[in-house]
Amino acid sequence: MSVEVRIPTILRTYTGGEKAVHGYGTTLHEVLDDINARNPGLKDRIVEAEALRRFVNVYVNDEDVRFTGGLNAPTYDGDVVVVLPAVAGG
Repeated sequence: MSVEVRIPTILRTYTGGEKAVHGYGTTLHEVLDDINARNPGLKDRIVEAEALRRFVNVYVNDEDVRFTGGLNAPTYDGDVVVVLPAVAGG
């Protein structure tokens, strides 16, 4: 099961500048583990203490995973995961 994970600019240093990487797994957690194996440190910027970081939004096919199971959200072949760090300022 190949899942495309779109990487925001701020995290592309972990993917060698790639805008998207592909991972394998049946849950978001498995996909993140898989891409982290090839892109060390990336998962640590998205996950903290086995939960999504507070200021990082993650979507699977435009659905916010906080409402569909968090790290246990299911993923299927062809899904698109988008990682969006929250932006704040004033």
